[in-house]
Amino acid sequence: MLAAHATRGILGYSERGTPVVTRVATVAFQGIEILEVDVQVQIGNGLPNLTLVGLPDKAVAESRERVRSALHALGLALPPKRITINLAPADVAKEGAHFDLPIALAVLGAMDVVPNDEIAGYVAMGELALDGTIGAVAGVLPASVHASSLGLGLICSETLGSEAAWGGNTGILAARDLLTLINHFKGTQVLTQPQPKLISQAAPLPDLADVRGQETAKRALEIAAAGGHNLLMVGPPGAGKSMLAARLPSLLPPLSSAEALEVSMVHSVAGLLNEEGLVRRRPFRDPHHSASLPALVGGGMKAKPGEISLAHHGVLFLDELPEFNRATLEALRQPMETGYTVVARANHHITYPARFQLIAAMNPCRCGYLSTPGLACSRAPKCAPEYQSKISGPLLDRIDIHLEVEGLKVAELSRVAPGEPSATVAARVAKARDIQTTRAGTNKGNSPINCTASGDYLNSIATPDAEGQSLLNRAMDQFRLSARGYYRVLRLARTLADLEGAESVRRIHVAEAISFRTPLTNRMVA
Repeated sequence: MLAAHATRGILGYSERGTPVVTRVATVAFQGIEILEVDVQVQIGNGLPNLTLVGLPDKAVAESRERVRSALHALGLALPPKRITINLAPADVAKEGAHFDLPIALAVLGAMDVVPNDEIAGYVAMGELALDGTIGAVAGVLPASVHASSLGLGLICSETLGSEAAWGGNTGILAARDLLTLINHFKGTQVLTQPQPKLISQAAPLPDLADVRGQETAKRALEIAAAGGHNLLMVGPPGAGKSMLAARLPSLLPPLSSAEALEVSMVHSVAGLLNEEGLVRRRPFRDPHHSASLPALVGGGMKAKPGEISLAHHGVLFLDELPEFNRATLEALRQPMETGYTVVARANHHITYPARFQLIAAMNPCRCGYLSTPGLACSRAPKCAPEYQSKISGPLLDRIDIHLEVEGLKVAELSRVAPGEPSATVAARVAKARDIQTTRAGTNKGNSPINCTASGDYLNSIATPDAEGQSLLNRAMDQFRLSARGYYRVLRLARTLADLEGAESVRRIHVAEAISFRTPLTNRMVA
């Protein structure tokens, strides 16, 4: 970033009489990617006017009045000259109120209120109130990381100082208002470096011990957690599908430091990062089935991240799966394979990470009691294929585990002895994940988790023994599994072997993987 000239003759002009341009660095966002923006202010002769150029949206254009009022609150008035503010590069659309603070600082620099060589060493972002207070804005964490990579400090709101500090930037000025910043640059007041706020003790997660019976479902949940596999639960109302899904986060290992930073950056851009610091738990997102396509995959007027990106490195739970809009569900297919989503609009083309674990639940038919004696509707069995056809074959093919959850009997509900607690199961899951991470090593081409293993690496770790391969070949013909289904069975079998601590995939692992892979909707209709 270029610093403005530090000395002037007449206001806005150098000693040689040429107009001076004051510059302050800030950022614009394309997803979680950062675009450098140079805020340029020039004060020149002409009719008094304040002009803002550089493709500003409505919120940015209104910053002229917020900056004017904030300066007036400090007892400062804009000089009666022609003031031009340019947001470069001019061909990139600028959105959001976070441009208020860099514009105000650049104007103050052009007025010789703050030293230009000082403000040139910072990236600034913040919204200004009419009294000069600096308000919180979204995206401070990725901006802090970006500024640190350029060797620059960051100026932001006092309320966001701890969030910015998590980015590792050691030159953060977190100020309450413009006056505090001016006093700091003049040396009459010193702003101290904010510290990352310690994460408070989070509320305990729902425990798996609360679930009575459903041993097969608990086993499937453990397998899904160990390998990051997608899971579909099909069963009557009240069988415990939602209860099981809510307990999956208690089985998953905590986020690594790199994952926590990546997830927190997505949440920061979405404006959802709270004051407790980085996200340390794997996200669990459970949108209602009325969610729109932009709400689920991202988009809208400002192309914000959707639920699948907010569930990055975590769980996306879709309850009542067939009740979601068909087009909305189909939009999940590509992100489930690639791990990212691209929001393409006329004025936006933004990529968000979306490496999520899909957990879905549905009833076997509209009434929900397809195979329950005495409760099936009069339209059975026709209602089942009509209801299940709302879920396309390609989407089902991307789900590794198809689980039938049966309704509980009175004896299971009244059983006093609880099942295994989440901590016990989570320990086995962590051990299996450690095996996968160690096996992948430092080669970036090797997936550290089985659900994303592919190519030669998958073949090298998951090729079953002769009996297992024979069984898998027969299953391919009998159940007409696709090539994708074939490799997903291999991944699932590898996870089963890891849970057992086995070096190689055997027939027993393949058999269990096939039993979970068989499309339940076909069996239940039959």
